[in-house]
Amino acid sequence: MHLLQPDNQSRRAFLRRSAQLALSGTALPFALNLAAMGEAAAFDATDYKALVCVFLYGGNDYANTVVTYDDASYNQYSTIRAAGAGQLGGGIALDKAELAATLLNPTTALAAGRQYALHPSMTALAKLFNSGKAAVQLNVGPLVVPLTKAQYSGSDRANFPVPPKLFSHNDQQSIWQSSSPEGSTIGWGGNIGDLALSGNATSLFTCINVTGNAVFLSGDRALSYQVSSGGAVAINAVKNNVYGSAAVKTALTGLIQQPRTHILENEYNKVTARAIGAEAQITSSLAGVTLGTAFPANNPLADQLKLVARLIGARNGLGAKRQVFLVSLGGFDLHDNLISKHPGLLGNVSDAMAAFYNATVELGVANKVTAFTASDFGRTLASNGDGSDHGWGSHHFVVGGAVRGATFYGTPPPVSVGSTAAAQDQWHVGQGRLLPTTSVDQYAATLARWFGVADNELAGILPNLRHFGTAAGRPDYPTNMGFMG
Repeated sequence: MHLLQPDNQSRRAFLRRSAQLALSGTALPFALNLAAMGEAAAFDATDYKALVCVFLYGGNDYANTVVTYDDASYNQYSTIRAAGAGQLGGGIALDKAELAATLLNPTTALAAGRQYALHPSMTALAKLFNSGKAAVQLNVGPLVVPLTKAQYSGSDRANFPVPPKLFSHNDQQSIWQSSSPEGSTIGWGGNIGDLALSGNATSLFTCINVTGNAVFLSGDRALSYQVSSGGAVAINAVKNNVYGSAAVKTALTGLIQQPRTHILENEYNKVTARAIGAEAQITSSLAGVTLGTAFPANNPLADQLKLVARLIGARNGLGAKRQVFLVSLGGFDLHDNLISKHPGLLGNVSDAMAAFYNATVELGVANKVTAFTASDFGRTLASNGDGSDHGWGSHHFVVGGAVRGATFYGTPPPVSVGSTAAAQDQWHVGQGRLLPTTSVDQYAATLARWFGVADNELAGILPNLRHFGTAAGRPDYPTNMGFMG
């Protein structure tokens, strides 16, 4: 059986936590005793590295992001998306002439003359690709095991399971981030953070979320420390006078931090004291970091990535050697108004990620920081009239100085809506939804290895990885996609 058993995974996590608490010789709750139970690091973090997940909520339309460009493929794309309007665009197809400025020039040409360009609003990211600082992973999405279209369409779910609750926003967001549907409590970003905890002087700053609650950065031991794009979140009554009175502020500060005889009150005050101390440490460390790199205005993703860049610049003050970050941008659920709304969203992604890369160059850590995109799912190649519907596989970007850029990884999918038995339809499961040819686990394992995770630790982070790669008899689905140096 290949089926995921999230209940068993949660039970194992609980037992691990209980054992660690017993060994630490303390009755403190797990979340309050993070430092006491940090295990040996998975790697000797003598240098600095960071992973930055850029999540595009809503399900990004892959076909108008990484756009097929060679005449044969573009003409098929136009026939499907613009009802045969040729190369002038129309419907939900882009005008081919407008794609010339974002044509991607890989160091090794794709087979059969295939070419791609980015959406015309993504000039900054196209420049990063063509300069070797960005790569494109083609057709990646959640898989439990490698699948053919026939296996997907068949009834043998014991041997050929599909990810649960396909095409559901909340569930596919969770599966991308944690390998389990909505309700999962542990993400693979957090599990990577688990292995780095004891390598950081302040373990609380291992996993930092700049975008609100999400499972991606929650580990068995690592906590997802949340900040806003403006910095650490302060307790106002401790930070500022209460009703204009410094005396009231001082009294309140003491009340919410002093030791108590009641165990629950005491632990609550310890959490509060930790929050106050963490906010002060971040605020103090950020005060010494100024960036000359220009980040675009009126761009919420750029605001988040600027804060990440500043936190990376403050890494010494935070005692950090390994960090995992999460940022995000919403609005990609474009069943309608794809042509009018998609350009602004993709322009924000392109400009923000390019500015962030430039900031890592300024900070001298471009080779130590890797940003990558993820999304609920791709979308249908077929138009629903004014947009596209929920899909499966999609194309994603990896950006950084350590990326083997100017290259496409994975398999270029044929341009089709998957309505016949023809060979070009074997990687489509209806309306041009892509059946992924690279799994999220393969994508994540490639990033995790670069971060410092050992091969024998990957199975504990990515539960489906055991079904891929040479050891599983599937060398056609490698566990290292090759996009990291």
